[in-house]
Amino acid sequence: MKGTFFIALFLWGPTLYAQEINAGPRLTSLGNTGVALHDVWSLHANQAGITGLLKPTVAGAYKSSYINSEVSTQSLVLVYPVKSNVFGIGIQNYGFSKYAEQRFSATYAKQFGKSVALALNYNFHQLSVPQYGNTRTFSVEAGLQYQAGRSLLLGAHISNPNQSKFDSEIDAPIPVMLQFGASYQFSKGLLLSSAISQELNSVTDFKVGLEYAPASAFAFRGGLNVNPFMQFGGFGYKLKGFCFDAAVSVHPALGYAPQIALGYEF
Repeated sequence: MKGTFFIALFLWGPTLYAQEINAGPRLTSLGNTGVALHDVWSLHANQAGITGLLKPTVAGAYKSSYINSEVSTQSLVLVYPVKSNVFGIGIQNYGFSKYAEQRFSATYAKQFGKSVALALNYNFHQLSVPQYGNTRTFSVEAGLQYQAGRSLLLGAHISNPNQSKFDSEIDAPIPVMLQFGASYQFSKGLLLSSAISQELNSVTDFKVGLEYAPASAFAFRGGLNVNPFMQFGGFGYKLKGFCFDAAVSVHPALGYAPQIALGYEF
């Protein structure tokens, strides 16, 4: 089955796009609207969002693929704040024995006053295909968040503006993506998040997500994407410093992709 999947990657077209970065179950279940949220997984969405963390935090996630349950994504993030400076490290692995992508990230974010947060992120990418060998490249990201009011947070993020890509027999460009978003905290237990994303030479997508927390330990989440139309759902549970999150993505053609994550705040 895995060999069939590998062959299909090349039959579908001459270009093989790098795997989408997994931003963790919470941001996924909110429709991948992490551009204007504070979370440890902001490290894989909009790095400026890690300035909302006050304590060192580590989290790991596992996501199953739509196409084949044997194809998966494993992710690990670590955020360490030092006053108004925040440092982050992220690792992601996607694929199976015949195809694998790894991404290693280093982030520096800084809070300026009470309203503005900026971040720069540096990525090292590696693509491994046994029949073709390994290839590597680098990319950068930049993020901004602005606290426009007590409850309103605005965000902007750009990834790979230098249009970096793998130099290999396999044409696997890394998408150039621009995102804008906003989140609004209606109350302590109700959060609305939204985003507009534009991939270079591709479609524009509108995303929205809602988080309802009836108690401080529980949260239920849902989200939608317009282009393509996708549905998301999930929940979170906190116990002391531990946090467990689960999510599922529903694609109209490819089906379901579940994921889980476990985090700890020191």
